[in-house]
Amino acid sequence: MNSKELQNITMSTGGAYSLATRGAQDVINAAIPMVEEALLKMDLEEKRNFSFADMGCADGGTSLQMISQLITTLRSNNPNIEVKVHYTDQPNNDYNGLIQTVLGLGHFPSYLETHKRVYPLFSANTFYNQILPDSSLDFGFSATAMHWLSKKPCNLSNHVHMVGAEGEEYLCFSEQGKKDWETILLHRARELRSGGQLVFLNFCRDKKGKYLGNTTGVNMFFNFAQIWQDFMEQGLIREDEYQKMTLPQYYNTVEEFSAPLKNVENPVYQAGLRLKQIETHITACPFAEAFKEHRDTKRFAKEYIPTIRSWNESIFFGALDPQRPLEERQQIIHDYYQTYQNQVMASPEIHRMDYVHAFTVIEKI
Repeated sequence: MNSKELQNITMSTGGAYSLATRGAQDVINAAIPMVEEALLKMDLEEKRNFSFADMGCADGGTSLQMISQLITTLRSNNPNIEVKVHYTDQPNNDYNGLIQTVLGLGHFPSYLETHKRVYPLFSANTFYNQILPDSSLDFGFSATAMHWLSKKPCNLSNHVHMVGAEGEEYLCFSEQGKKDWETILLHRARELRSGGQLVFLNFCRDKKGKYLGNTTGVNMFFNFAQIWQDFMEQGLIREDEYQKMTLPQYYNTVEEFSAPLKNVENPVYQAGLRLKQIETHITACPFAEAFKEHRDTKRFAKEYIPTIRSWNESIFFGALDPQRPLEERQQIIHDYYQTYQNQVMASPEIHRMDYVHAFTVIEKI
């Protein structure tokens, strides 16, 4: 999968992504104190305008509350400051849905209803490129996005995700993850002004080996792979389609995130970026937590599966041979998620998608 093919990866559109991924919003809301702390350390009292960027924003719904609080905190010390909010994502993002969300025309109330002199701007550009002019950005933010690699380094022979990779295949993903992380940071170093801040909330593998969907009970990614393998063994998909279904993602460890920001010989460090804070954080799966209260198995399964589909359905669909009739491909994907949903309904207590993130604060000196 090359960079052009990666542009076909999409989150659910029209605000459906934010509706389906309530946990992603919970992650961002949990980081609001960190965002405020980083903001208050900046010298902004004399500034006339403030530039903020949400990188990898999808439909924009998950960060609305955080941005509203950021503006409130910012204006507590500088009431008249004007704010530019740059929303950026890859070119095939649903920008109609994004704009409607930000303007308050979608499923969520917008901060524009309560905050004036705020100017949202939209850019069809990924964080693997420089998005803004040199030294023009005050505060950069990204949540649950930078685990997507710039390209898929190889297909995995016996799994669908790097958490199950071994040997040379794992090394391919590790090297790509290292290269991509440094690329992201170098572009941000050029965009940030001196004293500017970055707050990134990225999927990670913590010291206990926990990661998204692998905190207790069923390992979500191993379940993905097992169902896909079962489909191959049943003759529903071919072996090449099984192997093509490799998610182009890498989950860094804290050490991997920190390395280029601490090594004085690394170009990232030499560009002026310094690690100020990094900590791992587990955010509970909201649907599993709600199930503890309502105990409605069918409801839980119908809420849980859409949050998975919202970020990986396009990859599964893209793994299928395009020569197959469209209806046949759609049926395979329907059956895949229905199989998963049936498993959740059969044993709801062992299924949950807890979010495991590295909360990171970076400053440009």
